[in-house]
Amino acid sequence: MLKHRELAVSGWRKIVQFEDTDAGLNAIIAVHDATLGPGCGGCRIYPYADFEAGLEDVKRLSRGMTFKNALGGIPFGGGKAVIFADPKKDKTDEMIRAFAGAVEFMDGLYYTAEDSGVTEHDIEVIQSITKYAAGIGKNGVGGNPSPFTARGVWRGMQAAARHHFGVASLDGLKVSILGVGAVGMELARLIHEEGGKLVVADVFEPALEKAKAEFGAEVVSPEDAAAADVDIFSPCALGGAINENTINRLQAKIVAGAANNQLRTPEMDAALRERGVLYAPDYVINGAGVISVGLEITGQWTSEELNARIDNIGDTLTEIFRRAEDAGAATGEIADTMALEVINKGKELA
Repeated sequence: MLKHRELAVSGWRKIVQFEDTDAGLNAIIAVHDATLGPGCGGCRIYPYADFEAGLEDVKRLSRGMTFKNALGGIPFGGGKAVIFADPKKDKTDEMIRAFAGAVEFMDGLYYTAEDSGVTEHDIEVIQSITKYAAGIGKNGVGGNPSPFTARGVWRGMQAAARHHFGVASLDGLKVSILGVGAVGMELARLIHEEGGKLVVADVFEPALEKAKAEFGAEVVSPEDAAAADVDIFSPCALGGAINENTINRLQAKIVAGAANNQLRTPEMDAALRERGVLYAPDYVINGAGVISVGLEITGQWTSEELNARIDNIGDTLTEIFRRAEDAGAATGEIADTMALEVINKGKELA
């Protein structure tokens, strides 16, 4: 039986914990802001150390989605969900159906999609119970957001290289990718095909072997990925890759990756700038996946429209870089300012 309790968290529209002990579900759905529309963002399945760790993660992720969706130009606010479980050991269709019931309980305030630990099959199960889910391909429309996210990061990385190095492409540049999962592997392919050189790190050995065999990638440990002698560091695993320890070892002059919450603390934004490192704000560069989901939900999805939106990620980042340079400010600060401009305009029109 699905039970719920609403958590009073200042600054969030709604945060609800859901439990179904029979189904093995312990989940939190967080909607940070709904000015522009219902909260939209994926569900992450992860074996958090404790409840507080999961709550902090879903808060950070849902807030990031507010800004991501605003700058992505889709009519949605920020939402996210987490399920306390190991997706490789604990996940069952019964658990996913129970989570679908939780999404339905939110009554349209939250739309879910894939994130770490959630597959297209899971979304199909969820859609059998609630309409508030997207991220699977049907009749040539939509699909798993991972390849779209990778293309957006690639476009954003190109924009960063143009701004910082004055080069036309990634050809000849060296990129360290931390995390070669669904997004990181596709990003590696795009960089390789453009002539970039790769360093990869992951805890999953078969992924490393694939990257080495197909792209000639150099393999390093996850602990050394940020310290690699490269032009670009691309965090594509879990958050916090830029932290008090790694920032002092960073050799790359650009940070541009697919992970959410790449900066362990907000202070890392200014710290990167002080070190002469160009940071592509994570929620801007990795926004293509949710843009696809948003277009799918609103019935506007075509490959042409999606690719145009993805290519625009580079233009948005270029504007952020320019405004940051002109203002002598950190790029993350400028991105937040631009997102708030969109949100405040939405409030005015409401």
